[in-house]
Parts: sequence; C-alpha cells; structure tokens
Amino acid sequence: MRSAISIPSNIAEGCGRKSVKEFNQFLSISMGSAFELETQMILAFEFGYVEKPILDQVITLLNEIQKMINGLQKSLGI
Repeated sequence: MRSAISIPSNIAEGCGRKSVKEFNQFLSISMGSAFELETQMILAFEFGYVEKPILDQVITLLNEIQKMINGLQKSLGI
C-alpha cells in the first residue's frame, strides 16, 4: 500500500520546502493519503485479507495520525 509510505514522505518533503504555504500543501496530501490508507484497510477487511482486531488497531493509529497532521496544520496559522 503506497499510501502508507506517502504519509511520512509528504510530511518530510513539505518540511523541506521554503514556505509555510507549501508545507501546508504537503500536509494536505499526507492527510489524503491517511484517508486513502484507511479506505484500503476497510476494503482489505471486507475482502477477508485482514481480521477485525488488526483493522481496528490500524484505524485507531490512523485516526491519531490524522489528528496530529490536523494539529500541525493548525499550528501553521494558515
């Protein structure tokens, strides 16, 4: 699942940009990837590739990541 790699990669790339606006854009892409991964995990569960306890654990962690990205975006003051 490429979206799992995309989350931290976009945060890192955005951090290396010269403006806060650019950083915020990459955080938005990271957030999209987090929601994409959440959807992929739900589908993996629906298709029988992942068991419910694993799905629940991953969703909980993704929700924490989404909150952290949101908090970082708010701290940028944009």
